[in-house]
Amino acid sequence: MITVVGLVGGEEVVRFVLAHGEDPHDGLRARGWSAGEVQAHGALGRLVLEFAVHPVVAPGGAAPGRPHGPGLTDTERRGVTPRQRVAAYAVVVADGSLLLTQLSSATGAGGRWNLPGGGVDEGETPAAAVVREVAEETGQVVVDVRLREVMTQHWVGHSPRGAEDYHAVRLLHTARCPEPTPAVVHDVGGSTSAARWVPWAELGAMPVVASVPRAVRAAGLPWDHPWPQS
Repeated sequence: MITVVGLVGGEEVVRFVLAHGEDPHDGLRARGWSAGEVQAHGALGRLVLEFAVHPVVAPGGAAPGRPHGPGLTDTERRGVTPRQRVAAYAVVVADGSLLLTQLSSATGAGGRWNLPGGGVDEGETPAAAVVREVAEETGQVVVDVRLREVMTQHWVGHSPRGAEDYHAVRLLHTARCPEPTPAVVHDVGGSTSAARWVPWAELGAMPVVASVPRAVRAAGLPWDHPWPQS
């Protein structure tokens, strides 16, 4: 369960349980609030996303829908089981390079590059998941993990598990790597086939997933201009 809380000046003004398929920004807007900075409290199972909010003039927002993927039969659509996955990722920059991981053929986006990260385990905090996943996927030790943005995606379609009503909740963080080393994948045979520090000059040619530019901008870094060398 994920609880969304909105604060104004440190005072709680809205609280709701994130519905399956719902985006917290849309849920807040539908209740009359616009989301600002976000913090996470607690571990998966009792996770709270706490947003700084301000009133919106015209509240609105659609109720969670179920976008259908191709190839589902009517029977599959009726019997599909909802599945929510909470995952944590991090923007890690060192010496003007961004730490990226290449998705393996075991995923639905094999060959594309993503931020290091992955699923949050039950009872694990998102920050702890970032530290663990970065170490497993790249061999790097990171500190100062901070939540910057929340992205969601909802679809109903075929996956390797079969017909699925899938709700992805992606928690995008920044983290600092005090002593960067050559990236090495330790979790061999999983969702990551390669990892590397990618210099800015090469980034434009990298096929990245859609969340990478958004996460980089949320970290306060420009996506379309050279980064500072730090």
